[in-house]
This record gives sequence, C-alpha cells and structure tokens, in this order.
Amino acid sequence: MSLSTDREHTGIRLETELRVNPAIKAAGRRGTLVTAALPLGFMLAAAAAGPGLAAGCTFEPQGEGRVAAVIDARTFRLQDGREVILVGIEPAVADKEKGNRTSALAALVADREVTLRGEDDAPDRYGRQPAFAFLDGAETSVQGLLLAQGEALVSASVANKDCASTLMAAETAARETKRGIWADPAAIKNAESPGDILTGIGRFTVVEGKVLSVRQSGATTYLNFGRSWTRGFAVTISRRVNTALEATGFAVKSLENRRIRVRGWVEARGGPRIEVFRVGQVELLGGN
Repeated sequence: MSLSTDREHTGIRLETELRVNPAIKAAGRRGTLVTAALPLGFMLAAAAAGPGLAAGCTFEPQGEGRVAAVIDARTFRLQDGREVILVGIEPAVADKEKGNRTSALAALVADREVTLRGEDDAPDRYGRQPAFAFLDGAETSVQGLLLAQGEALVSASVANKDCASTLMAAETAARETKRGIWADPAAIKNAESPGDILTGIGRFTVVEGKVLSVRQSGATTYLNFGRSWTRGFAVTISRRVNTALEATGFAVKSLENRRIRVRGWVEARGGPRIEVFRVGQVELLGGN
C-alpha cells in the first residue's frame, strides 16, 4: 500500500470511528465542564454525540489548497505559501518525548487537498492563518482526527458551543480508550504532586485533583490543591472570569472539596500554577 493510500485510509477510519464509536457517544457523561459565555471563548461538556458529531466545526469556508509541508504538530504550509495553524487544539507531548510530534499530522495531511474553515481568516501575529482543516470530502476536521488518535489536547479556545463539544468528545473518547498520549498513566498530572507538574513548565498540561480550599486575594481567586499555598499546585482565576462564572449561576467557592480537571499552561510561582483565562479550562468531575 502506498503512503498516500495509507494516509487516506487512516483519515477515513478515524472519521468513521468519530461517528460510531460508543466511547465518543458517551463522552461528557463522566464529567461536566464549568461553562459560561466569555469574549475569549469557552467550551461545553460533550453531550451524548449523535449523527451531528462530525458537523460541529464547519464554519465558513476560508479557502483550500494542497499541503506542501508540515511545520510542526499543528502547523502546515500550503503550496501557495500560506501557513495554517490548527485552532482549538494543543499538541500532546508525553514527558518522555522532546520536541513537536509532527508525524501524526503529516500522516493525515501531507500532500493532501484540504479545505479551511473558520470564523475569522485574519492571520495571527506570526502570519499564520488560524483555521479548522478538512481533508478533501471529509466532514470531520483534522483537529477531530488528531484528538481521536490521542495526538492532541483540547485547548479550550473555541467559542462555538457545538464545535467545542465535538472536540471535547473526541478527546474524551481517546482518553477512555487510552489512545496515543493517554496510554501513558502520567498524561494527566496529579495535583498532589507539584514537583511532577513543575517538570512541565511552559507546557500545556492537564491536571486532576481535589480542591482543598478556595481563597480570595485582591482581584484573584485561588483554588488550592495543597496545604502549602506557596509550594502546592494552585489554579488562579481573575475577577473577570470569576464574574462571568457567577453570571451563569456558578459559584467558584462551591469547588471546595470537589475534584476537578484543569488544563492550561504551567507556570512556576513558588509552586506550579495554571491560570484560567477561559471557563472551558475547568471540568468538574463526577464521584466527588
């Protein structure tokens, strides 16, 4: 089988599984994302996904072209010179890996025709066109295929509810079936192990744990997961995000003694920190 044919079969197989995999259809019943409308974007928990799953991230057409080169794990260049960055996802990089995982994206899109869709085709500050990419004739985005393989993480940056739910459903299915990065038990960090989390400074990371306390300091709310506020893992929420949460009837203080999953960029401020810019970064887990 040629490489081109193998890539095509891979895309078709993954798209089919996105439509019919029971794990995807059940995504969202294990946990509930904290949700609210925010200017920077949000996501909702994936509801039971039906036939409309593949149509979640359609948007308006923004052009098309043939992929000439894969630059990194979520960026490629078209033959006409345009550079495209896949929105809504972050690369999934395991602790044992270094650099970007480009092979998964290359296997899907290298030398393939793609259609670009999105809400805005304005380039980012690096001149890249942010978009959802679809293989020629496909209904499922390349982002959805990468998430289904466990080769990407949902970034919580997509404002469209249906699209956000579609992406989260694909990630959840991969996590529950231990595909890709999710085959590694260390893919989700334990909030009780701040030293382990600190090894991922500057990396987009998923952390789970029980919130021991909720504290207010000036305009910032802290979700503390350790008894040492200075050395333990904590999540910070600005007044603006907190206000948006309260507007939906959700009180951040209710998270005390609850288990949550949080995703974002790890910083070191004494102990490891993740700042919540978007409500979709926080997921309330069941079994609390």
